[in-house]
Order: sequence, then structure tokens, then C-alpha cells
Amino acid sequence: MEVITRRKVIRSLGTGLAVMTVSRSLGTPAASAREGSTAPVIAKPGPLVDPTTKYPKPPFAGQTQEWPGLAGKMDPRPDHGEKSYKGSGRLQGRKALITGGDSGMGRAAAIAYAREGADLAISYYPTEEPDAKEVIELIKAEGRKAIPLPGDIRDAAWCRKMVEQAVDGLGGLDILVSNAGRQQSHKSILDISDDQFDWTIKTNIYAPFWIIKAALPHLQPGSVIIGTTSEQAYDPSPDLYDYAQTKAATMNYVKSLAKQLGPKGIRVNGVAPGPIWTPLQVSGGATQEKLKQFGGQTPLGRPGQPAELASIYVQLAADDASYANGQVYGSAGGSGQP
Repeated sequence: MEVITRRKVIRSLGTGLAVMTVSRSLGTPAASAREGSTAPVIAKPGPLVDPTTKYPKPPFAGQTQEWPGLAGKMDPRPDHGEKSYKGSGRLQGRKALITGGDSGMGRAAAIAYAREGADLAISYYPTEEPDAKEVIELIKAEGRKAIPLPGDIRDAAWCRKMVEQAVDGLGGLDILVSNAGRQQSHKSILDISDDQFDWTIKTNIYAPFWIIKAALPHLQPGSVIIGTTSEQAYDPSPDLYDYAQTKAATMNYVKSLAKQLGPKGIRVNGVAPGPIWTPLQVSGGATQEKLKQFGGQTPLGRPGQPAELASIYVQLAADDASYANGQVYGSAGGSGQP
């Protein structure tokens, strides 16, 4: 049996340090000196991108569509991250239901979630089928489940059925993104009919209530609920009287539910966009005058694109955001709300 002396230990340490020194001088990690090891590849940072010129700026061409509008017919067409979003497995194996997943922020979230490894069910109004088909194909291209759920969320029975179909198709549910919304511009409160007011309230407030109630029994600790509110909750425009009310209510239900469900291990957060280029704007959500200069009033001088919010929806759903609860994450181009 060999006796290990202090001199031998020092000699072996010296040999190891020499190997490390030589490997560094050659630009190779010491690990590569061992058989079968490979040097780590460090990605070079990309060039800086000026956010003021990253996407189209006003003036925009006047355009109008029947509600709820299609992203595929907008000029310029919105960017939902179809080509730009790169996933890294942050939501691997998760099961998500996104309302309004055919366009806008819902579509951006759906694309990002699929590329992060989640299976998806997306709900949308039946006339939005052309946009929804594109999203379904993008999800499937990532090898993930894609369940289309066309219907009218103003119907309580459909909201409950929609959740059941999502749970059955996905084999469970652990992410709920309540994103679908209705926005219509009216110069005066006198121009809003009872039916119009009811339509906005049911879409933006009743539907999340029905959907969350139906989904909650399926959500386990670690699940998340994400609501889409708006800068309108904090600084309402005069022509969005009814819509702004619903977004203030969304902000409050996020904070209330976060306190209620936090002890159960279910996090509830919100996203508050500023002026984002989506079909809401061209299907009655903005006047033609406002549309032509849409987003120009922000410090960045342009509207945001749905793709620019995708990473926020991912972050709020990811496990490494486990202490974010009752928070509202803004993305408004510097306007300061929230």
C-alpha cells in the first residue's frame, strides 16, 4: 500500500495547475484536456437594436374591418413572433388554455408557449377561424398539441364547456391566460347602446369569471392564471368609457385572486399593454384619426407589436417567477402606465 505524503499531494496539485495554465493559454478549457470532454460554446451577443426603429411607425394607412377583425388583413401585418421568437424549454410539458389565442397578445403568447414546450388550447370567435388556423399550424410545427376552441365567450355554458374540452384534450390544465377582449371607440357615453355596453362587459368581465371558475378545480399548486389588463386601467381615454372600466376591473380581480389563491400555491398576475398593433384597433377600437397616428404619442414613437409582450407572458408562467403574485407587468412604450 502506497503512503500518500504531503510532497506527493503538492506535486499532484502542481501538475493539475500546470494543465489548467497551458489549456488557458491555448484558449481551451481545462476540461477539454480530458478524453471525451468538449469545450462549451459561448454565443456571441447580437447587435443592439434601436427600439424606436425596430417596427413600423405612424402614419399608418386608414383601414377598417368588421369586428373582431383579422390580423392577416391588417396593413402592416402585426408581428406575433412567428419568425422571431426562440424558445428554450422554459414551459416544457405545461398545459395552457389561452382565450383570444388567434391574434394579438394571445397569439404571441401561444406561439411563445409552444416554442417553450407547452401544449395549447386556444379559444376564439368563430369568424376569426383564418387567423386561428395559422396559429394552430405554428403550434403543431413545434411538435405540441394544438386544440382549437371556436365559440362565443359571452355564453356561460360555452365557457364551461370550453374549459372541459381544453382539459380533456390537453390531459389537464396548469396555465390559464384570460386574454380575449372587446374594445369599441365611442365619442360619447350617449353613443353606447345598452346592448353594446352589455357585449363589452360580458366579454371582458363575465367571461373571465365563468372561465376561471370552471378552470380552478383543475389547477394544482404551481399553476398560474394570467389576465390581460391595459394602460386604460390607469389612464383611461375619453372614447373608451366602457372598455377602460373593464380593464380596471381586470387589474383588481388579478390582485384580489392573487390574495385568495396564493395560499393554495396558484399565482395570479396581469399584463398591461399600451398601444399595441392588433385587430382590436382596426375593427372599431380606434377612430380612423387615432389609427393613422396610433402609438405615435409614446416616447418610442410607435405602437408595440404583440411579439414584444410574448416574453412577459412566458415569464409570468415560468417556475422561476414563483414569487411574482398579484403583479401587473406593463409594456407601454414608456408612457409610464402602470
